[in-house]
Amino acid sequence: MKLSLGCALSVFALVTFGAASSANAQSITQALTIAYDYAPDLQAALLEAKASAENVALAQSGKRPTIGASVGGTYSWTNGGGFSTDTTALNVGLGYNQTIFDNYKTEAEIEQARAGAEAAEYQIRNTEQNVLLSVVQAYMSVLTDRQLVALRQDNLNFFRAQLQSARDRLDVGEGTRIDVAQAEARLAQGDAAYRASVNSLEISQATFQRYVGMAPQTLDATHNYGRLIPASLQAAISEAEVRHPAILMSKAAIRAAQAGSDAAQAAFGPTATVTGSLGTGISSGSQSPDVVRGSLGFQISVPIYAGGAIGASVRKANIAQIKSEVTAMSSYDQIRQAVISAWAGIQSADAQIAAANSAVSASRVVLDGVIQERDLGSRTTLDVLNSQAELTAAREGSINASSNKVIATFSLLAATGRLTATELGLGVEVKSAVRYNQVVEDVWQDLRVVAD
Repeated sequence: MKLSLGCALSVFALVTFGAASSANAQSITQALTIAYDYAPDLQAALLEAKASAENVALAQSGKRPTIGASVGGTYSWTNGGGFSTDTTALNVGLGYNQTIFDNYKTEAEIEQARAGAEAAEYQIRNTEQNVLLSVVQAYMSVLTDRQLVALRQDNLNFFRAQLQSARDRLDVGEGTRIDVAQAEARLAQGDAAYRASVNSLEISQATFQRYVGMAPQTLDATHNYGRLIPASLQAAISEAEVRHPAILMSKAAIRAAQAGSDAAQAAFGPTATVTGSLGTGISSGSQSPDVVRGSLGFQISVPIYAGGAIGASVRKANIAQIKSEVTAMSSYDQIRQAVISAWAGIQSADAQIAAANSAVSASRVVLDGVIQERDLGSRTTLDVLNSQAELTAAREGSINASSNKVIATFSLLAATGRLTATELGLGVEVKSAVRYNQVVEDVWQDLRVVAD
C-alpha cells in the first residue's frame, strides 16, 4: 500500500523539521518568554487595570474643589420712537465650588476604587498564570503529537513489512491468505491512525501559534522548574491560600464591596458645600472696569425622603458585599481542588511513566520472541501483529505519561501562584499597573495639563 501525496509531504516536512539545526531549538522557557510579551489577553488585563486606576482619581475628585474661569459678553440695542440706543458689556470672573463634608461618602468611594484597582492588578497576575499554563499545554501538545506521528510512522512501516512478509510466505506455500488479509487490515488501521496523528499535530501547531505568536520550532520539554514545587501537599495548599492571585483578588473584592456598602449608607446623611465667585466687567461708555464683585456662600442639606432609592441602594450594596464573601469562599475551594488535582497528577504521572517504561521493555522482548516463533511456524502473523500493537500502545502510554508529568508540574505551579514571569525568571518586563496607579493619584495633574 502506498502513502498518499498529502501524507508523504507531511512525512517529508517532519523529517526536514527534525533535521533542523540546534539554533532553531525552542525551550519551554523561550516559548513562555515570547508568549508573555505577545499575549493579547495579558495586554487586555493590563489595560483593564489602568482603567480601574482611573476610578481612584474620579473618586478623589469628590473631595477636591472645582475652579473655573468664565468670560462673557452681551450686546443689546433699542430702536424706536425716533431714537436708538445700544449697550455693550464684557464680564470676567472666577468660580469656586467644593464639598467640604458628605458624611464620609467620598472617603468610602475612594477606598472602594483603590480596592478595585488592587483587584485589577491581581487579575493581571491571574491572567498571566492562565496564559503561561496555556502555553505549556500547547507546547506539550505539539511535542507529544510529533512523537506520536513518528511512532505511528514506525508502526506503519512495520505493518507494511509484515504484509510483504505474509505475501512472500504465501508465494512459497508457507503462509495463508488469512495472514495476508490480517496484515492488510492492520496496515489500513495503522494508516488511519497515522493520518489522525498528522491532523492532530496540525491543530496543535495552530494552537501553539495562537498563544506564542509564532510557529513551533524544535521543542525540548527539559526544564528545572520542579524546584519551585513545595515539599508536601499541605505546604502547597497553604502557599496557594496565601499567594494565589485569584484568592488575593477575592479579598480585594470583599474590601471594595464593604467600602461600597459604607458609601451607600453614607449617602443618607448631611452634606455641606462652599461656593464662591469673583469677577468684574466693562460696559460701553466706561473707560475703566466696573467695581470688582464677589460672593461667598455655603449650603447644608440633609436628605429626608428619596422615594425609596437610598434604602434600595443600601440593600443592594449589602447584597453585593455578601456575594463577594461567598465568591471568595468559592475561590478558596477551587484553588484547593486545583492544588490537590495537580499534586495527584504528578504522582499519577510518575507511576504511569514507570509502568509504561517497563511495559515498553517487556513488549519489545515479547515482539522479538513472537517473530522468531512465527518464523519457526509455532506462531501466526496475527500474533506478531498483536504484539506490535501492544508495543505501540505501551510506547504511546510512555509518551503521554511524560507529557502529563510536565503539564501537571506547571499546573501545580499555577495552583500555588508561582507560575509568573517573576517566579520563573523570564527575561521580560513584568506587566503591572502599579506605577500607573501612582501617576493618576497626582492631585495637581489636571491643573498642570491646563497650564501647559
